[in-house]
Amino acid sequence: MTRPDELTFAPLGGVGEIGMNLYLYGIGKGSQRKWLAVDLGVSFGDEEHLPGIDLIMPDIRFLEKERKNLVGLVLTHVHEDHFGAILDLWPKLKCPIYATQFSAALFRAKCEAERNPPKIPVTVVPSGGKVDLGPFNVEFIPVAHSIPEAHALAIRTSVGVVLHTGDWKIDKTPIIGKPTDERRLRELGDEGVLALIGDSTNAVREGTSPSETEVAKTLAELVKNAKGRVAVTTFASNVSRLRAVADAARAVGREVVVVGRAMERVVQVARESGYLDGVQNFRGADLYGHFPPDKVLALCTGSQGEPRAALARIANDDHPQVTLNKGDCVIFSSRTIPGNEKSVGGIINGLIKQGIEVITDRTHLVHVSGHPRRDELREMISWVRPQLLIPVHGEALHLFEHAKLARACGVPKVLTCVNGDLVRLGPGDPAIIEQIPSGRLYKDGNILEDAKSRAVVERRKIAFAGCAFVAIALDAKGELADDPEVELVGIPEKNTAGEPLDDLVFELVISTVETLPKAKRRDPDAVGESVRRAVRSALNEQWGKKPLCYVHVLTV
Repeated sequence: MTRPDELTFAPLGGVGEIGMNLYLYGIGKGSQRKWLAVDLGVSFGDEEHLPGIDLIMPDIRFLEKERKNLVGLVLTHVHEDHFGAILDLWPKLKCPIYATQFSAALFRAKCEAERNPPKIPVTVVPSGGKVDLGPFNVEFIPVAHSIPEAHALAIRTSVGVVLHTGDWKIDKTPIIGKPTDERRLRELGDEGVLALIGDSTNAVREGTSPSETEVAKTLAELVKNAKGRVAVTTFASNVSRLRAVADAARAVGREVVVVGRAMERVVQVARESGYLDGVQNFRGADLYGHFPPDKVLALCTGSQGEPRAALARIANDDHPQVTLNKGDCVIFSSRTIPGNEKSVGGIINGLIKQGIEVITDRTHLVHVSGHPRRDELREMISWVRPQLLIPVHGEALHLFEHAKLARACGVPKVLTCVNGDLVRLGPGDPAIIEQIPSGRLYKDGNILEDAKSRAVVERRKIAFAGCAFVAIALDAKGELADDPEVELVGIPEKNTAGEPLDDLVFELVISTVETLPKAKRRDPDAVGESVRRAVRSALNEQWGKKPLCYVHVLTV
């Protein structure tokens, strides 16, 4: 008698963190197991801890080995943390991709903006539609979120049905798109749901997330009362918010000027997809200066403080076409993603110093989250009635609170896991049965590096403690053929006594070489290592930090 198939779940990103989402579902046993991937996203680098790193992506070496068993990649929606890694990582997988119309169109537009993008085919599935992928049947169930066409996925298998929520909220009055499909989710609950794999982002917040309609009312009031120029910054992908801003501007006779390439791209795709039907045409940044201050509204990228985005350039008076002056108003219709507080705060402070009024969600309802609060999580559980709940898409606190809430709601089984855990969903009791390779890849310019790469590790050290470069020329007898060259980078010029550190290092290098035994002086590697140790030790004594030290020994 053959054993029944085993249904497994494995997060490779997005659990214990917000961002970098990649989830795997497996059916079968051992090497015969077929895999379905859900989302393939990025996180953003933190200049303080990862200087020079633009993007962070999930390590997909496990999937590369399983490529022949990978039946496809399904996208819940196209926020960067769910699809931003495809351009870099898809060439290693070359699997079919499935997404709904808006998601496919925005992905195509992103590809077209690249210099030499790989040709990546995407199969369009209708919203509410189903697709068979090997042993998986995947249904796209509409949910409300802060981007058009977000979907939960009902994944049917021989073992049972899994509901993968993706990012969602309950918004009964969305400005754009369909509300979360309560009727379909209740039907799914009647059918029987083995496991609910759910968004935990707002599991620490009581109540229900306000509606986009409420934000639209606030924006309309603020724009109506503004006297000078108005700039609004928001996530470019939030088409509902773009529409609300456009309606607010039209009501008071202001022209909308779009500033920033990402914003232009989303506006174009949203118009082509019908999500901006009936909305007035927007103007290019080149026309901004042609309108009186009370007749223009700039819709800008840069809500997260990105240094080259439109708002940062405007705040620094560095934008070639768009300026703001005393008495003008900037509305941050967004929330600051953790880690971006310093850069956003810098822009806000810069604007305020120029006499520009800044409005944020601290004082006005100018932004709402696209994720469910606790009452919404309770509703989802009551509709779906899962046998098992696994919290994902959140840091440790969010996962813990979601799990605790699920137990209080009477979910029979609740399991928490981390990236790299292989979880058996069924048959039998759910359990973590294995670890699979997981980790992070760092995008450094055009190159993908793993977490242990020399560039990533050394740059972090250089950012903290600088670097000393020493060049020594030795003759055949092991004597110094010339004065050593010393260069200190990112290291203070003088010690606490006011003595130049490069002079101290210069003298130390000479004395270290001259006090080495003659036999050792004929070994360039031994000389280099002795000098390196001496320089690091001396700088630590003088400064209190150990910089990196590179010694080049040349024999002449």
